[in-house]
Amino acid sequence: MTEEKSLLQQIREKELMISIKIDETRREADEIIISARKEASEMIETSEREGKKAAQEYFEKEMERLKKESEQLRNQSTQQALSVQTEGERNLPSAIDKIAKVVSLE
Repeated sequence: MTEEKSLLQQIREKELMISIKIDETRREADEIIISARKEASEMIETSEREGKKAAQEYFEKEMERLKKESEQLRNQSTQQALSVQTEGERNLPSAIDKIAKVVSLE
């Protein structure tokens, strides 16, 4: 004769099975959470690394542009100084004559 389980035993077995399923589901959820955190951390690290690289490239590009602009300004200043010097040297004889006339009249 086969023994039939009492209603209480059947309930306890179901509770045990459900408890096991809940534990398995919790473990799976914990694994998913751990995996997601790891992936998020890797994404943050990658983003920071790429951001630093992009910032460094931008900085270097802008420094090169400023260096060229500075060199152009320096060249323009040098050309202006030479132009003023040439103009002054060209006007020097007439200025000397004018000064000599003014001084000799006194």
